Amino acid sequence: MNIVKGIIREHSKASEKYIDVIFEYNKYKFNCSIPLIYRRTGTEILDSDIDDYLKKVYENIDPKHWDKWKIEQANFWNSKPNADITKSFYDKLIEKFDWCCINCDFPSNPNWARRIQDLKEFGYTLSTNTKKYCIKCNKNTTQLIMIPLPRGGITGYETWSPILRNRIIELLKSFDCYEGKYGRKESLLPDHKFPEIRWNDQTKRDSLDSLSDDDILNDFQLLTNQRNQQKREVCRNCFQTKNRGIIFGIQYYYKGNQYWDKNIPEKGKQAEIGCIGCGWYDIEKWRQEIIKALNTRK
Repeated sequence: MNIVKGIIREHSKASEKYIDVIFEYNKYKFNCSIPLIYRRTGTEILDSDIDDYLKKVYENIDPKHWDKWKIEQANFWNSKPNADITKSFYDKLIEKFDWCCINCDFPSNPNWARRIQDLKEFGYTLSTNTKKYCIKCNKNTTQLIMIPLPRGGITGYETWSPILRNRIIELLKSFDCYEGKYGRKESLLPDHKFPEIRWNDQTKRDSLDSLSDDDILNDFQLLTNQRNQQKREVCRNCFQTKNRGIIFGIQYYYKGNQYWDKNIPEKGKQAEIGCIGCGWYDIEKWRQEIIKALNTRK
């Protein structure tokens, strides 16, 4: 296993973080970037875990797996008959699994960013470099590369299609639970109340397509991307330190206290019990409980 690590870069506009890397397989070199923070697949790799994560990626994207990967994706696209425009971008990205310049490699499309967003929402892992030199353009351009990981990544995160995303947002009535008011659906994301950092192999559902309305109301809330990232940091700190999260600077828990209950497992579905009562787990429930507590004291 030969892995040559490069620099770590951030793509602030997309809230993504990458490490440039060269994977060597016999005589073939795959020169790419691997996401370390990539919200569409729930990827959040700590600095201390980078080496182990790159080893997993190395094994998953070995060129000997590419033919099988392409067959699996062909079956997926056959179920998306109305996605021809987005698929044309996908087709270009998998021609050689190489960097593609948005100016000269992709099909002409004024809304190319929407097509890339669709691919990410389908669960594909794409890396972006906003300042990579293009020989054809003779200048630095924005370029993307497809990383042939399983759709949804290798972190066990559940992904949703654009259709399901809209369904979740509509069912939750575009209610921004952090702000406590209705917002613009374009700026809101479905957030799993139960944080992915506490999931295990048995926690992830095989498919989200069969979610009932009750499942959605029970499992999701809506946040902006900024608050979604903030919650991830809070939950990661809770997992590492056993100190439960604080929201709005108010140390209040309607169940439990500031410390993770040592009698509750740290990962797996049973771990969700330990999240109940924290303001970040179900923000609107927490808001209603604190209002109830204040009214009781009057």
